[in-house]
Amino acid sequence: MKALVYEGVETLAFRDVPMAAGRAGEHLIRIHASGICGSDMHAYLGHDNRRPAPLILGHEAAGVIEDGPQAGRRVTINPLVTCGSCAACTTGRENLCASRQIISMPPREGAFAQFVAMPESNLVTVPDELPLEKAALAEPLAVSWHAARLALEALHPSTERSALVIGGGAIGLAAALALRAMGESEVTIQEPNEARRAFLTDRCGQKAVAEFQGMVPLVVDAVGYAATRAAVSATAAPGGVIAHVGLGEDTGGLDIRRMTLQEITFIGTYTYTAQDFRDTAQAIFDGRLGPLDWPEQRPLSDGAAAFRDLRSGAVAAPKIILDPWA
Repeated sequence: MKALVYEGVETLAFRDVPMAAGRAGEHLIRIHASGICGSDMHAYLGHDNRRPAPLILGHEAAGVIEDGPQAGRRVTINPLVTCGSCAACTTGRENLCASRQIISMPPREGAFAQFVAMPESNLVTVPDELPLEKAALAEPLAVSWHAARLALEALHPSTERSALVIGGGAIGLAAALALRAMGESEVTIQEPNEARRAFLTDRCGQKAVAEFQGMVPLVVDAVGYAATRAAVSATAAPGGVIAHVGLGEDTGGLDIRRMTLQEITFIGTYTYTAQDFRDTAQAIFDGRLGPLDWPEQRPLSDGAAAFRDLRSGAVAAPKIILDPWA
């Protein structure tokens, strides 16, 4: 099969690789759409030692079951494979499973390929009328759905319902969409890139600004750098909530003194639970997250150029989705 292989820092090759092989109880999935995630970019830049070269990246995917009695079933893929039996898994917090694996990290190759193998429990059926490139958005949208849910659960019920999302990439946009779907009436995205800001406003119908003045009860950091953590520390209102999703860099930025004196809740959020993933997929199917017509689509064979364009800031769209068969 063909795959886009990470071979070293800022080096990707579209080439032949051995056919994906499933473990017992797994399906072979013909991939039709696979999105580029910020974590793929971190690996591409050599910033993620969890993803050593050579490796097939990619974990935001949808496709069609290729083998067995369910052949032809259209599915979106929850890439987080867990043990199913530990305390985390049996209490609905599968994302904290100590044995968790995710495709695009060893020992599981990723979905920038024509095929990938996945357990039945990681598959959600996609309605026939929904394009698979939209179904592939379930994974990044679920990340933000999980963050929005946790943040709103932590927010005092009498608090004003307004929010700021820092970062207008796919996770930031998804956070804004999820917050609106969950009843937040006023959501602003702070995004410094002018082209992306215009895209968010004109194409995605979002309120996007270069700089935000004032304070809000709920702030989402969808970037995760020291500078953005400093911004959320200053922007969260007394008694407010910070949901931290981004993994840009490890340390710095938080104003712990202010957060303590003002009783600001900080929540680190990672991926999603299995229920969050299913709920997100259903929200996509129901149209509650909008038309989802904002990704840019390219062939997987042009994946190296797509990564270079993202690296240089030349892409206005919040997401590029790659097609292995184009």
